[in-house]
Amino acid sequence: MSDTLARLSKLRVMQPHLPSSPTPLVNLGPFGSNPGGLDAKIHVPAGRAERPAMVVVLHGCTQNAAAYDHGSGWSRLAEEYGFVVLYPQQTRQNNSNTCFNWFVPDHMRRDRGEALSIRQMVDTAMERYNIDPARIFVTGLSAGGAMANVMLATYPELFAGGSVIAGLAYGCASSVPEAFDRMRGHGLPNVTKLQDQLRLASRHQGPWPTISVWHGLQDRTVVPSNGDAVVTQWQAVHDIVSKEAAVETREGHSVSSWKNRHGTVVIELITVAGMGHGTPVDGADGYGTSAPYMLDVGLSSTLYSACSWGLIPSFDKRV
Repeated sequence: MSDTLARLSKLRVMQPHLPSSPTPLVNLGPFGSNPGGLDAKIHVPAGRAERPAMVVVLHGCTQNAAAYDHGSGWSRLAEEYGFVVLYPQQTRQNNSNTCFNWFVPDHMRRDRGEALSIRQMVDTAMERYNIDPARIFVTGLSAGGAMANVMLATYPELFAGGSVIAGLAYGCASSVPEAFDRMRGHGLPNVTKLQDQLRLASRHQGPWPTISVWHGLQDRTVVPSNGDAVVTQWQAVHDIVSKEAAVETREGHSVSSWKNRHGTVVIELITVAGMGHGTPVDGADGYGTSAPYMLDVGLSSTLYSACSWGLIPSFDKRV
């Protein structure tokens, strides 16, 4: 992909035609056995496409679905462009800080716990709203970013792409102490183990979802080396041409990208200078809103992801 950041500049001058306030999230309703005991919220736009895409959005610790939706602007964007947004929501009964349990073995394996609950939500929404199975994506922040990576690793056949924001590599921790160590950058697995963990998460042989990884360079909660680990984890399955990235930089935002042998950008690492722990938003675009862990840095990860996934027709799909 060329001139990615130049295209981002165009997004900042988009003139959205937004409703005065987005429709509140509603309960998805029953969605299977729900072994992880999660809640499920959903936004279905009034002008839903006949065969809509769907984005699964996973909030961070201390957040809930509504708070993350308000800050990120996903439902506002969906209302404009006709796709569905599904919000798995953690409960305090499962985790006192409402973190997804991305590091608990019973919740991070295929067809187990929280991972299976999210899969069941996706299946239910697909059937109920006629979702296009080729256009399902997942994104999340922090523990939600790590859980997004869990879903991409354990159900790679389900997702066309994913965005991991201030998250962690799949299988890098299996207990609370290990989780805190990895967040600080201590004891991260080596390249071989990272890539083996991904391969062992499912029997999938490809094609694999595209991956974008976001990290603030001043993140002291989940240090930036975790973003590098996520990139490393996905490089082997994508059969990239070169480990040397193409790099574009503008206004403190850097995009490193890797292509496969077909010339398709399959992995991106977006780093933001001066940004701490949170989701990058742009308060000037009419979608994102500054809030705790929703950081106005003049760059919207929501718009960027939606554009790269082809959800916004005014921006070319990544090729």
